[in-house]
Amino acid sequence: MKPKEVRAYSDVPEVQKRSNARLKVDITRAEQYVITYTHNDFSDYEEIPAEVKTAVIILAANYAHNTVLVSKGLKSETFDDYSYTASDSAFSVDDLDLSALLDPFVKALPTHGVTLRMRRL
Repeated sequence: MKPKEVRAYSDVPEVQKRSNARLKVDITRAEQYVITYTHNDFSDYEEIPAEVKTAVIILAANYAHNTVLVSKGLKSETFDDYSYTASDSAFSVDDLDLSALLDPFVKALPTHGVTLRMRRL
């Protein structure tokens, strides 16, 4: 993945303005999440499937967006005896519903490390 792909996907101006170095970190985090979720490093594939690339781009853009939100902090105001605090909502990975893209690539892990197959003689 390249930072320009994340910029092209995102509509958030702050994400589009992020440096290449920071977007590369977001992409690395997203790729590692996908590898951990699927138990698959995709080394068996000649080319990474489009669904996986899409999931990485969506996740990297949202990691970048969340980082920008955290750096802004909360906004609050007080009027006489009334006060409020407003903040932009951050996304969690569960909100993105990446399972539809990634579930076909999940590799099952052995439960205890040994598989025993028996056949009738």
